[in-house]
Amino acid sequence: MLTELKREAYEANLALPKHGLVNLTFGNASAIDRRKGIFAIKPSGVSYSKLEPGDMVLVDLAGKKVEGDLKPSSDAPTHRRLYNGFKKIGGVVHTHSTHATAFAQAGMAIPIFGTTHADYFDGDIPVTRKLTSMEIEDAYEAATGAVIIERFLADDLDPLDFPGALVNRHGPFAWARPSRKPSRAAVAMEVVAEMAMLTLELAPRLKPLEAELHDKHFGRKHGSGAYYGQGKS
Repeated sequence: MLTELKREAYEANLALPKHGLVNLTFGNASAIDRRKGIFAIKPSGVSYSKLEPGDMVLVDLAGKKVEGDLKPSSDAPTHRRLYNGFKKIGGVVHTHSTHATAFAQAGMAIPIFGTTHADYFDGDIPVTRKLTSMEIEDAYEAATGAVIIERFLADDLDPLDFPGALVNRHGPFAWARPSRKPSRAAVAMEVVAEMAMLTLELAPRLKPLEAELHDKHFGRKHGSGAYYGQGKS
């Protein structure tokens, strides 16, 4: 069932260690078939080196396992909340990449200091509030997705303009529209997090990127006026 969806999720998972975004079995990736309302996700605790496409677990948007011999990732409820909350995304990845996770652990948004950042995110990469004790105790993984959605609703952020967020004290989640690779957003988030950290060491009082450069770099890759590249991402 949904062989191509499983392969898409499998390839998304393999991209995480390939790009140095995960260690051990940290992190996970998923892909969704919007028409069927089913997503495929990495099985819990399985080494990336041992993964096969058929290992991917199918879960519906109500949280029911549809197919798979293994348990889905423990973060499956987070992915489900993101798919339900962000209707236009087609894939989700979660990592514990070093620099992005450092910002998350500090409860700090990743500030936009340069054009590399503006090529991928339309401003600071947002960070959520901390989860409450009750949220942690009662439905931790689902609440993790909920605080991301809450953060985007609070500031009216478009998840396609901000294809990732930091969960306070936890780490980064990233996503992409259908047919695009969410691992690209996760890589970009880690790269700009490292750049921001180094920049803050050199210039602790540096102001954010000027609006003209910000708008130019984001606009040339996104939206109706985009002209960067060959039309594919």
